[in-house]
Amino acid sequence: QVKLVESGGGSVQAGGSLRLSCAASGHFYGCTTFNSICSMGWFRQAPGTEREAVGTIDIVGTTRYADSVKGRFTISQDRTEGTLALQLNSLKPEDTAMYYCAAARAQLGDSFASYVYNFWGQGTQVTVST
Repeated sequence: QVKLVESGGGSVQAGGSLRLSCAASGHFYGCTTFNSICSMGWFRQAPGTEREAVGTIDIVGTTRYADSVKGRFTISQDRTEGTLALQLNSLKPEDTAMYYCAAARAQLGDSFASYVYNFWGQGTQVTVST
């Protein structure tokens, strides 16, 4: 069974930076079987709002970012270590949310849609103060 564990959240002042990490286990990289990880993404959810995609990376390493974080956030993946990272720079109070790592067995549908992802981490909190 694929397991995802996030770490690295915390509290920072506006303009600061954080680096989130997601450790994956019980998988291999591919797009064909039950325990494969084909694409991955970071999502976030603030209280009273719907979960939204922050950024995704597909099987060939192509990244995609939400307009609200372009130029500030960067996704990177280390398949040797089985990790997915999200570098958050120039943080704003509106970036405050629970951040979730997600993985999909296959690339089906819009990569920004939550239903595409089969595995989710427990989340890590990011709080940005003024």
